[in-house]
Amino acid sequence: MTKYTWVLKLLILVGIQSGLSTIRAQTRWIRPNDVHDVAKWGIRQGIVFSLWPYGLEDAHAIYGGGPRGLIRVGVERSGKIYLLNFLAIEPLVDGKIEFSEISPSSVDNRWGKIMWASDHPNPTAFYPTANCRGVISHPDDARPELEELSIYVFLEKYHSGAHPYLKLSIRSDRPDELAIQLFNREDSKQMDYCNITATMGNYARLRSLHLKEGAIDSRVLYKGYNGIDFIEKESYPASSMLRSLDGSYFAFATGNEDIQALKAWPVDSLAKSKLGWRYRPPLKFTQYWRSEQNNGSDNRLMVRVNGRYRYWSGGSRDSTHYMKIPGGAAFENFELRQPYQSGQKIFFGISERTPQEILDRF
Repeated sequence: MTKYTWVLKLLILVGIQSGLSTIRAQTRWIRPNDVHDVAKWGIRQGIVFSLWPYGLEDAHAIYGGGPRGLIRVGVERSGKIYLLNFLAIEPLVDGKIEFSEISPSSVDNRWGKIMWASDHPNPTAFYPTANCRGVISHPDDARPELEELSIYVFLEKYHSGAHPYLKLSIRSDRPDELAIQLFNREDSKQMDYCNITATMGNYARLRSLHLKEGAIDSRVLYKGYNGIDFIEKESYPASSMLRSLDGSYFAFATGNEDIQALKAWPVDSLAKSKLGWRYRPPLKFTQYWRSEQNNGSDNRLMVRVNGRYRYWSGGSRDSTHYMKIPGGAAFENFELRQPYQSGQKIFFGISERTPQEILDRF
């Protein structure tokens, strides 16, 4: 075989590998085919999110995605997507908080702010489908293979005058994390805080909050409570948070049951009416918040949680509508809280790794 034949084979091989790399890049991302498609974005074997009215597990069921005013967040595993939590946007103006999922819309006066997506930060109007595919960029010149998928999420103005919007991003080297960057529209009132809270910890029965001093058990923290409302105690300062070698602050929440116990479900009539709360993924996950906190406000960062003893039941005051959470009280809302600054960024993660394994990666 001549040297020219070898060169030709090498060129063909390089071409094939280059083509395969391009195919991998194109199939790595989960995103709409066009602006009229389902409003869902993510990365394979990683985190996925969608906007109302579209769900994650059955995106084509228009009202299958849960309440309006929430970002649905889950994971993709082997071609199937599982919902794990919802993210709510909660601005505070003059000390008053407003909740995106229960604040009435100015459109129909029903619960839940309307959200929509865009490829750019210039304000656009509500669009009922995807409205954009998301922008894929290369954020690190030294690593041209690294990609990042980003969209902007707009929502209608709050009654308090707050008018935030978000940039959501996923990096190909961190498929377990959703970066959330906060901004405000020009007509927004000054926000004291703009909290992003994970609102559905009861679904995965998150009972351990991992901090520097050890894990806090929700069943111990809320011992003696068996009501239908949220229960809340103190928040935890930045000094109590775990930190990685790169300086990031972490708050982790995990369940206390093995997967068989987590997927088990009672068979009484009330439980049969609450099957939406039954855990569906085949794996357990650690959920976490991370803050890089390079803006000098470390001492004002806090971890906030509240809990429930019974699953949420739409705001009814009839206790017979509320099913007890198997195994006892769990953390429901889970968030990092810090004073609002335009452009601030936090990260929400869903990972199969343990808290220590996640810390080690940073």
